[in-house]
Amino acid sequence: MLDIAAELSRWAGQGRRFAVATVVAVGGSAPREPGAALAVDDEGTVIGSVSGGCVEGAVYELCRQALQDGRTVVERFGYSDDDAFAVGLTCGGVIDILVTPVRGGVLPAALTAAAGGEAAALARIAGGPEELLGNALLVRPDGSYEGGLGGHPLLDRTAAGEAAALLGAGRTGTVTIGAEGSRCGRPLTLLVESSVAPPRMIVFGAVDFAAALVRVGKFLGHHVTVCDARPVFATRARFPEADEVVVDWPHRYLAATDTDSRTVLCVLTHDAKFDVPLLELALRLPVAYVGAMGSRRTHEDRARRLRETGVTERELARLRSPIGLDLGARSPEETALSIGAEIVAARRGGSGVALTGAHTPIHHDAPAARVRRMDSVA
Repeated sequence: MLDIAAELSRWAGQGRRFAVATVVAVGGSAPREPGAALAVDDEGTVIGSVSGGCVEGAVYELCRQALQDGRTVVERFGYSDDDAFAVGLTCGGVIDILVTPVRGGVLPAALTAAAGGEAAALARIAGGPEELLGNALLVRPDGSYEGGLGGHPLLDRTAAGEAAALLGAGRTGTVTIGAEGSRCGRPLTLLVESSVAPPRMIVFGAVDFAAALVRVGKFLGHHVTVCDARPVFATRARFPEADEVVVDWPHRYLAATDTDSRTVLCVLTHDAKFDVPLLELALRLPVAYVGAMGSRRTHEDRARRLRETGVTERELARLRSPIGLDLGARSPEETALSIGAEIVAARRGGSGVALTGAHTPIHHDAPAARVRRMDSVA
């Protein structure tokens, strides 16, 4: 539910009663990921979504019921060939939904933290004894927590450690642990939602293509920085939608700024005096994506220069150049779209080929990327 935290925090501040339905787990071609949420207040106002629309009506009614009886429930929706009028996912997937009324406790605090951009994880019991369903912990990056799951005294500490691990990776997903806080005993399923700062996109080169890429980056949820050594081009007036506009030599700025495993670096300068020292550093950083604009001839010359600086073939293989997917793009907007598409494909493991006629899965997220189980922890 942290994906709609800003609006829900406002609702809580206004004293509105509401219930939230959150995706716990998905299977097959279900359209939304764990953590996606739909909320309904006591006046029937709806925000958010848990599917492509096929089960929204039924989930709405579950939220209304939760507001009436105060009960937390878990409901599974799948596809039924036997009953054409059954509520289910037309895509053929399976989706588990946790529906809980928000009555205070740590849930409003979690919403406030997420809405304010704080790093925090919300861990809720989404599978196990009925009397524990919906019980929650708010976990900070250092592993400290508030709230309580009930049950065994060790349960909160174990759950907080698992939630902190997922928070450190910036992931939302489920964790299965024992109800006594150990690897054995009755199993409990925790839904852990992580609230982290948006991933960074750093665009090097204050060119027209960069202005379009800034808009695509913001649309995809990135914190976008534009960096160029030329002050006449790197101006707020030219990039009003960027979060930051920095005048500095690209390699010097990259060496001094924070990056992580979610950061994407887009090099649009296609000028060797900027590109080579920048890419020499970028290709050795543990970032998610490094792409560079230029023709194939430019790429070959750039690669030669990078090899001369000592960049290895393994490091060079990380470089996406020419940048973007083959969409036949010409305009800055089309080119920005092709770059954004490649960034998404790299993050999700997509092939970039047309889905029509292909035999590849529509959703590529591996379960291992979302699920950690206690029996797999050393």
